This record gives sequence, C-alpha cells and structure tokens, in this order.
Amino acid sequence: MAENAKKVHMSYEVAEEVSSLNSDVYFDVLSRLPTKNLLGLKCVSRGWHCLISGRPFIQTQLLRTESGVLGFISQGKFQWFDGDIETMYYIPVETTGAAVRQIAFDFLVENVVVLASCSGLICCRSCLPSQCPSIYICNPLIKDWIRVEWMAPNTGSSIGLAFDPSQNPIDTSTNFKVVQAQLCETDEEEVQCISFEIYSSQTRAWRKSNEICHCNDSMFQGRSQGIFIRGILHWLTDGDHIVTFNVDNELSWLVSIPVPDVVFKTTPQACIGESKGQLHYVMLSEEGLQVWCLEEYFESKWALDHSKSLKMIEEENTQFFCNLHELVIQKNCSDHPWMCPLAFKDGILLIRVGAKIFLYNLLTSNFKGVCSVTQLGPACMFWPTEEKLEEMGRT
Repeated sequence: MAENAKKVHMSYEVAEEVSSLNSDVYFDVLSRLPTKNLLGLKCVSRGWHCLISGRPFIQTQLLRTESGVLGFISQGKFQWFDGDIETMYYIPVETTGAAVRQIAFDFLVENVVVLASCSGLICCRSCLPSQCPSIYICNPLIKDWIRVEWMAPNTGSSIGLAFDPSQNPIDTSTNFKVVQAQLCETDEEEVQCISFEIYSSQTRAWRKSNEICHCNDSMFQGRSQGIFIRGILHWLTDGDHIVTFNVDNELSWLVSIPVPDVVFKTTPQACIGESKGQLHYVMLSEEGLQVWCLEEYFESKWALDHSKSLKMIEEENTQFFCNLHELVIQKNCSDHPWMCPLAFKDGILLIRVGAKIFLYNLLTSNFKGVCSVTQLGPACMFWPTEEKLEEMGRT
C-alpha cells in the first residue's frame, strides 16, 4: 500500500510539473531545439521528460525544426552481379568543415545494406548471404534498433519504410510499417503486376495485401527506395510512371511522370524525393535540369518548380563544368550517363557529373563540390539515402 501511495504521489507531482511547464515559456523554448539537444534535456527532471515525450510537443517541435536534410548515406552496388558491398559513406550537407567519411552501423549484429529512411529511422537488410536474413529498423542517433524477420529474401524487391513520429508519444513503442513491393505472376500475357507485403510493428507480423498494381514498368533496383510522404509510399520505375501505395487504405496508383522519355533525344536521368511535404521529380536531359512538384495524384498534375539549362549551369559554374551539353548528348545514351541525379531532399540535390559528386541547392542555385566517385568506394554504381535525425523512441 505504501509503495502504491508513493507512486501515486510521484505521478501527481509529475503531472503538476508538466502542467506548469505547459503554461509558461518552457514549452515554447524547448520546442525550438533540435532533437539531438533534447535527448540530454529529458534527463533534467521527470516533468521535462514527460513534456518532451508528449505528442503535442513532438508535433510542435517537428514543425519548428524542419531545417532540412543533414546529409546522405551512400552505399555501393555492383553493376554486373548481386553481391553486397558492406562499406557505407556519409555525405554531409553542411558547408563548414564537414567532409565525406566512412561510417558503420556497428551497433547492429551484422553488416547491412541501407534500403530507405523516414523521419530519422533507417531501414536496412542483412548483407547476403546471411544465416538469418533480416530487416532492421534503426536510429543511428541513439543506436536503437528492431529486427524484423525476412521470411523470403528477395533482392529484386523494393522496400519502403512508413513512419510518422507525430502520431505516437515518443516514449511508447515506435509504430512503423515496412512495405515490400515486388513483381508477381499474372495469368495475362505481357502484363506485369506488383504485389505488396506489409510488416506492422503493432502486429509484429508480415501479411500480403490484397492490392495488386498493374504496371508494365520495372522498379529501379538502385533508385527504388520508397519515398514516404503523407501516408503514401512512392517508387520510381524505369518507364513513364511512379508507383504509389497508400499505407492506410492499401490502395495503389500509377502517377505519370511530367514529361515522357520519348520527347528527348537522349535518355533522361531522374530521381524522386520529398520537399515541403510534397513529391518532387528531378530530371536531367539535354534540355537541362528540371524539378517538378506533384500537385494532384489522380490526374498526375505537376508544377515546374525549378528549371535551368545546361548552358546556364555551365556559365554559372565555370570552375566545375565545361562542354556540358555536348557531353550529356554523347554520354546519356550509354550505361554511364554524364550527369545523373542521385537523391533529392528538402531542396538539396545530390548529383553526379562525370566522375565527381556535387550538392546543388535549388534555393540559391549554387553547386558545391563534394568528392570524386572513387572516394565513395570502388563500386560501379551507388544510390544514396537521405538522413534526417529524429528520435526513434523506446523500442
């Protein structure tokens, strides 16, 4: 009885402290701090811990501190065979003294391949072959992770991670879903279908969705990491469509890209990403760099957000580029295009030009040299994953 009374008294004190914190400047001040700073502040008192862990605080803090992507994680991929490359590199977006560096998720029990990221959580899979193939959902910031059994490993599938930190208190179990999209057999000839398997952290089990997406395009194996925006996962294909899947109602839809490939003389290079809560389609062709924003899903309505010709890019960056148009025309029809967008997040484009990697800021129209391709390992191809640090919560 005495122990229970003590717990009730402590709960009352915590509630009283939280109430006072919400009524003064603490809520306003603390909600403006980045997540990394808040980790230590949760230890100040029980009241601060409860305040920072509450859903209203999380939602406010996420809105106020959306300062953009911190960096990209790059991992090589062999072009001619399916072997996995264990080495990863971190490409920071910061402009002051930050350099590309090799990283490792050494808090995990095995080497992994990074598949996708979402609101600070990173989805990885075991490097194959593995005795117990698994998918890992982890937060590198606090080195917290969850293992998901991967019953039928398929490196040809495309995996997306769906996680919204504002939907649950940060000190309860982190709720997320992993969606595996893969080609499935159909009775109709010359018709391809995509099926979806879903893992829910709440049920801790996989199940097959009844939804089937009829699509004759194949998902890009390098660039097909699912982009999660407002409840919908998006995958880029090698055709004129983007595959979308609503995680809540489990409905899929094909969104047409802004401009079909046949319009161009050479094969355009493209990637998709998120900025300001909307899907963006980044395309590089002989016409230059174009960034489109999706305004309406069912009608595939796009708005041109940013456009710059190759000539203008070259004139504004003579220290980096020369004969861009000629090189793009010559090389973009080959297996190794001269210019290729790699990843896009929060108005920052990671792009390869020749044998060098650059960051391009859409707001300032500035290119920043990052490194050479060889600094990211000996692999022939690589596709990076953006990283935003948020707190994963207790798992």
